[in-house]
Amino acid sequence: MTATDSTPDDARRATHRAVEAVWRIESARLIARLARLVSDVGLAEELAQDALVVALERWPQTGVPENPGPWLLATAKHRAIDRLRREERYARKLALLTRDIQIRQEYAEADRDAELDDHIGDDLLRLVFTAAHPVLSGEAKVALTLRLLGGLTTPEIARAFLVSESTAAQRIVRAKRTLAAANVRFELPTRAELPERLAAVLEVVYLIFNEGYAATSGPDWARPELCHEALRLGRLLAGLLPAEPEVHGLLALMELQASRLRARVDAAGQPVPLLDQDRRSWDRLLIRRGLDGLARAEALGIGSYTLQAAIAACHARATRAEQTDWPRIVALYEVLAHLQPTPVVLLNRAAAVGLAGDPKRGLSLVDELAQERSLRDYPQLPAVRGELLARLGHAGPARDEFLRAAELTRNDGERALFRRRADALAG
Repeated sequence: MTATDSTPDDARRATHRAVEAVWRIESARLIARLARLVSDVGLAEELAQDALVVALERWPQTGVPENPGPWLLATAKHRAIDRLRREERYARKLALLTRDIQIRQEYAEADRDAELDDHIGDDLLRLVFTAAHPVLSGEAKVALTLRLLGGLTTPEIARAFLVSESTAAQRIVRAKRTLAAANVRFELPTRAELPERLAAVLEVVYLIFNEGYAATSGPDWARPELCHEALRLGRLLAGLLPAEPEVHGLLALMELQASRLRARVDAAGQPVPLLDQDRRSWDRLLIRRGLDGLARAEALGIGSYTLQAAIAACHARATRAEQTDWPRIVALYEVLAHLQPTPVVLLNRAAAVGLAGDPKRGLSLVDELAQERSLRDYPQLPAVRGELLARLGHAGPARDEFLRAAELTRNDGERALFRRRADALAG
């Protein structure tokens, strides 16, 4: 067999890869459109999955359609009609035959107008706000967002957050049951509800990004695939909500931070702190996009994500670590601490004060946070304290702080980084 020969198995595998790629791209649109029709996110996902199964059965024989999205949508809608006919409770919910006829009329136009559907933007927004609904726990919001909007499989979500597949599956199932039990409607929030609901959506997306940028636990310091998924969701939101400053602020922040991903580990896979990174390997395209997004956000208004993006921009604009505008970073943290005085923000401000040339004051600010309950087991607290003590020339106490940080972290790469810092101080 020559290198150009292929077997039927090769063709099937290629088709399956194509189906997976189409699913990742089209699943959110598909589920959003179906959820608008059946008013049930869980049922919409089941119908979409049914269409995917049909595609996996048929496309290896017929080939991938020229317009796979509308094909999946039409298939899912036909499945919906069959299912609504069979299941009395859904028939009642959708006003029996009257609603069935309405659905049939809409289905008849699926192949013709699916890609030009004026409702699709609203449908995706509804799905965004449903996946991050206040009735859900934080873990459930993340799992459901990755499943419905990210198109990730249950095993992928389990691997991303280092939980078993059964745990990930239970979170998704519970989330859908909670939405159904609370009778959450598949609709956009009112103008009065929008700020609170949008804040929850942005928080979920940034939580996904942060877990990818600095993993809470496990062997990897970073999980770029989660960062890329959060970036995709952020770009989706920016397209759907172009007038919301914090949407652009969050996207700019994620793009600026993601620009450093390649430089965050060395050739051996070991973590590299920000100030030691080779900035030539930072992604200049992401930096440019992030700075452009920051300008858009600042033109619309200033919020916490926009301020954090402005801080990230100070690092992005410095071609060498010593060129970093630390006084501006401190000033930005002062404003951020006024808007969002969380212990983590205050700790970051203290670190910036020390790096701006006043480690003694920075250390004093850190010590003021020592009694914060939420920081009691937070490894960054002793790490920042150790860095400031080292800058003040107190090597012994600084080493103890880094060893303490190494004990607290659940991430293997970060633990190795703290221990290396402690060993260097011992030397």
